[in-house]
Amino acid sequence: MKRLFSMGAVLLMSAGPACAQATSAPATDHAARGYWWYETPKSGPAEEAQDDAVPKPLIPPMVELAKWSPPRIAKLIVEQRDYAATVLTIDAVADFWRLQDFARRKARAFAGVTQLAMLTHPQLNARAANPMVGEARDALGAKKDQVRRQYLRSKAGEFALVMFARESCGYCKVQWPIVQRFQDDMGWQVSLMDLDRRPEMGQRFGVEVTPTTMVIRRGSPQRMVIAAGVETYPNLAQMAYQAVRLLSGDIRPEQWLTGAGEEDGFFDALANGPVSSTDPRVIGGDLIDAREPRP
Repeated sequence: MKRLFSMGAVLLMSAGPACAQATSAPATDHAARGYWWYETPKSGPAEEAQDDAVPKPLIPPMVELAKWSPPRIAKLIVEQRDYAATVLTIDAVADFWRLQDFARRKARAFAGVTQLAMLTHPQLNARAANPMVGEARDALGAKKDQVRRQYLRSKAGEFALVMFARESCGYCKVQWPIVQRFQDDMGWQVSLMDLDRRPEMGQRFGVEVTPTTMVIRRGSPQRMVIAAGVETYPNLAQMAYQAVRLLSGDIRPEQWLTGAGEEDGFFDALANGPVSSTDPRVIGGDLIDAREPRP
């Protein structure tokens, strides 16, 4: 009996500190609600539902609105549109369309003043350099062809055309007669390079697609691709004209779209001054080829 009592006392004494510790410590969620208990986390301030109400824009009187800049007017129109689409009242929707009508009238007024400005300053009007009447356009086209032909004929001893082709290339058989016509009209030397027989030439000139037509400058490493694939004769002549002018230093890259006879005119990007930081005139020089060494 004493032995059983002693063993019970030992067990109570050894369990006593643990029981006291468990009693004094705060109960955990697992102990209080069970191991498998789960509760959805509460939403923080950033996750609370926001108010989607759209404030009513303040539309100023017309005399004040007329002084506003277009970006500011556009912003007001968007705000009024969102407000009208939210409240869907007749007055709100009508106010939106009143703003739209104001913007339409302002745009029409700008277009009207633009026509007057073009009449007052014809150098700003494309029609002065590009007439829309059929007979005038024909005359202008003939003049451009004459200027282009004279220039290219004068460069016949300095430049040549090379067309890269393959025997298996059907498109090459279509392009080659067009290139030969260039020889007849401009007096240039024209060569056909078969890449099946001389594949090293394709690697040397970086040609992967056939047909490829290239302008080369004799006795110089300068060259330029003017057609990749089949190209019409007028386009081929125009691209050759532009390429030779660029390689000769007669134009800068910014003037690539300046056609024959359009120098110093409406369609010349550099006619009224520099438009890029690489223009020699920006750094105190003349309008010359940037590749040439400066004194």
